[in-house]
Amino acid sequence: MPTMPLDDLPDFLADDDLPSKLGGDSGAPNPILDGLTDAQKSAVLHTEGPLLILAAAGSGKTRVITRRIAHLIEKGVPPWSILALTFTNKAAGEMRERVTVQIAGEQALEEGAPPDRRMRGLTITTFHSLCARLLRRYAERAQLPGLKPDYTIYDSSDQMSAMKRVLKEMNLQATNWPPRTVLSAISNAKNELQDAKTYEANAFDYYSKQIAKIYLRYEQTLRQAGAIDFDDLLLFTVKLLEQHEDIRAELTSRWRYLMIDEYQDTNSVQFRITSLLAAPPPPLPGMEDQAPEQPNICVVGDPDQAIYGWRGADISNILDFEEHFPGAQAILLGENFRSHAPILQAADTLIKKNEHRRDKPLYTSKEGGEPITVIRCNNERHEGELVADYFRKLHDEDGLAWKDMAVFYRINAFSRVMEDAMRQYGIPYKIARGTAFFEREEIKNALAYLRVVANPDDTVSLLRIINTPTRGIGKSTLDIIQGAAVRANISLWQGLTRAKELGLSPRALASIDKFVQMINDWTGGGTFMGASVATTLHELVERVITESTLESHYTKQAKASGSESDEERLDNLSELVTSARDFEREYDPADDPAAFTDVESAQQGQVGQVPELLAMLRAYLESIALVADADAVDTSSGSVTLMTLHASKGLEFPAVAMIGLEEGSLPHSRANESQSELEEERRLAFVGITRAMQHLQITNANRRTIRGMSERMIPSRFLEEIGREHIIFSDHSDTYYDEEGMGDYDDAFSSKPSPSRSFRAGAFKDFRQDPQHKADLERIERAREQRLANVQPRRTISHSAPDRPSINPGASKPSTTTGNAAAAYPQGCTVRHPQFGEGVVMKTTPGANARVVVEFKSVGRKTLVLEYARLTRVR
Repeated sequence: MPTMPLDDLPDFLADDDLPSKLGGDSGAPNPILDGLTDAQKSAVLHTEGPLLILAAAGSGKTRVITRRIAHLIEKGVPPWSILALTFTNKAAGEMRERVTVQIAGEQALEEGAPPDRRMRGLTITTFHSLCARLLRRYAERAQLPGLKPDYTIYDSSDQMSAMKRVLKEMNLQATNWPPRTVLSAISNAKNELQDAKTYEANAFDYYSKQIAKIYLRYEQTLRQAGAIDFDDLLLFTVKLLEQHEDIRAELTSRWRYLMIDEYQDTNSVQFRITSLLAAPPPPLPGMEDQAPEQPNICVVGDPDQAIYGWRGADISNILDFEEHFPGAQAILLGENFRSHAPILQAADTLIKKNEHRRDKPLYTSKEGGEPITVIRCNNERHEGELVADYFRKLHDEDGLAWKDMAVFYRINAFSRVMEDAMRQYGIPYKIARGTAFFEREEIKNALAYLRVVANPDDTVSLLRIINTPTRGIGKSTLDIIQGAAVRANISLWQGLTRAKELGLSPRALASIDKFVQMINDWTGGGTFMGASVATTLHELVERVITESTLESHYTKQAKASGSESDEERLDNLSELVTSARDFEREYDPADDPAAFTDVESAQQGQVGQVPELLAMLRAYLESIALVADADAVDTSSGSVTLMTLHASKGLEFPAVAMIGLEEGSLPHSRANESQSELEEERRLAFVGITRAMQHLQITNANRRTIRGMSERMIPSRFLEEIGREHIIFSDHSDTYYDEEGMGDYDDAFSSKPSPSRSFRAGAFKDFRQDPQHKADLERIERAREQRLANVQPRRTISHSAPDRPSINPGASKPSTTTGNAAAAYPQGCTVRHPQFGEGVVMKTTPGANARVVVEFKSVGRKTLVLEYARLTRVR
């Protein structure tokens, strides 16, 4: 592999003393180190060898990462040899801005400012964006089966459409094989580095073997459409790096300094990518006998904030970093710059109850601050109004802006009552749940056109636009073309271009020809060359919106209805053109992580040979497809933000209300049988608490309506663990309401609770030790099981999993007694439930209220009371 001699470096990097410049601080004042603590300085100045930065909540980890990048560049490390990876576009953008300011000053961020050449080639991006660009660049060279350079990235709705088509083609009923559940199983397999064939080889029972068949068909459908999903981006990249040593050598020769943010959130595939990129490049000729150099990998994260185990994140990646990279140095950042002492001390007390963690100091220099307020409410309506009243006072009496307040909840459904309360109190609010703009019908239609322009084989997008607006291609005509395309193993687009071979009516052929010609006009017949092709991205977007007749369609619709919402559709289409113009202005091919991958190309700024407009279109569509939920959280608007605890990670608010801290909600009921899941729930509570800067109110309800039934709730065990000295508890439950929560509301929300109901947190121990609460919990669980047992399952005709008589003549029948019921269901046996289907017994608990924990194929793990469960032992 060729290397770059020092005398070939760009002028601003050339220096005969380059190696010594990497040695550390020369003693001269360094503005990059201004305002840093000693621990932060140590992390910034560490440049060689593996480094683990354990950054506590609010400890300034982004500052450390960006200062470290700036320090490397200032010391002479070529910017194109630095790769920083994170999980959201928002985080990547913030990091890049901070580095730019450190290197070139605030003026470099001004509109129209020329790019600073000292930043050229610096790669700060997300895992998925990096993988998307690497696959785009190397797909043709690597010849990975099923991967084309012009692939389309399918988002979650595209995946759902593709899966529904697959199930329909396989004659599988969605009631028996829910598309979302099947997609989740496939995603889990990909995150464990199992492609369809590997998964099929490991399938061991009927359920997994059927999933394997669907997985294979799903992959075939995606490949035929020239598409990949989010998980494929990572899985294909692993294959690329593992199977092509020459490509991996190019990348490791370029990226000598690797930094990864939020490392506790990495899964198996991301860990594998990290390991492959961090591995040292092949030795230079004549130096084969020398020991390989240590990888310059720096990871930043906090095991105490690992909350994504449910989607495959593996906390052991960060806990075992020093085993994976021997000789690694660990630096602890424990000082919190966000929260006041009572909030931080409560969070620290809580998280120390976890065993699977790396202990580190957690402290703050912020003195004073008010204790956490914990309120026991009567029900969810009472809870919502107390939170709204709390925020109204902070706004009216303390002058806190609405945008500085947030409500966190564990379960999405809890937002509805909270929205009602916000409306009742006249408080502006918004719900953070994804990028609403790009999910609107008219925008998704326009983007589908653009995706077909970039990749005509994208069948899902093609099906969306072919009759949007209507253009005379009927369903029967389309069915004929689709059927012919499937039989010929070609894409729907290829079928359209060969429609004349199918004996269709002249009218249908005319409509198809017109549609195909329209797409070809936009792309120059796929070459993006010629007078008919737009010269800029925003012009192409404008042409597509106009010539597809989307604009005229929505104009007619707005005139006919007179509806403001229909007029907004036109405004949104105009905003899409503006979005493309903004992207065009900010787009720099040299910032593409795969624009150049070897040192010579990096030095010369060479980029790929793809037509510039097509490359920009692909990059634009990727930037939209890869937007994460966290990127959509706008904390600058004048509204209270309502969001899940998971969505709150990485954010901060002066005032926070955490609602629903009850057993079954937080911790979630799924965590009852798993210590690791319980610890993740505790970490989730820790994350929520540490988002609060000054004010934190925690609430739970005495009764909560669940599936239409008012049920008695048990306070979360986490409230005990927070630490009494840091909180003030106030019990408002049942004081103003009758037993079913239907009493008079008039006096319910006194601003000052009765002194007899307000006291320090010692009462929590009484709640948990009260025998009545334990009895209530058992009663509630028995009642839930009885209701489930009384539900008659719907009759369905399954083509894939017909019921058949048990081959076990001794198959048990539902037990009517519980004294020895548990013995009839030993661990490992297979059982069938009338609603949940087949599952495997994981654990049994004998006794008067005998219970059994079953892992069901369709719904996951359930704890059942045997008296009501109506289980049948299969084998």
